[in-house]
Amino acid sequence: MSINNVNNTNKLQLDASKVAQQQVQNKSSDASSQASANQSATPARQDSVSLTQSAQQLSNVQKKGAEAPVNQEKVDRLKKTIADGEYKVNPEVLAKKIAVFESQLFGEKA
Repeated sequence: MSINNVNNTNKLQLDASKVAQQQVQNKSSDASSQASANQSATPARQDSVSLTQSAQQLSNVQKKGAEAPVNQEKVDRLKKTIADGEYKVNPEVLAKKIAVFESQLFGEKA
């Protein structure tokens, strides 16, 4: 008794494997072409930043502060006075200066 097509199962498995590989390749090429189509259809966007007026003013103040001259002699003298414990604070003068500063800051007259 002879059995026909005994080795055909191996051939069917190979054919099924080829079909599966081809489907995977088709899907990946479809995805690639779809991604490139989406990229060409959408114009490239550029990021942008805008600063509020307050942020711009703060930036300008910082630049001016960095450019301001520093009297290093005076700074060193004050550091030494403070370190030695000889620096005296006049509370009345300090309070008056704080009041003037706040009035200038908030636009009120002292």
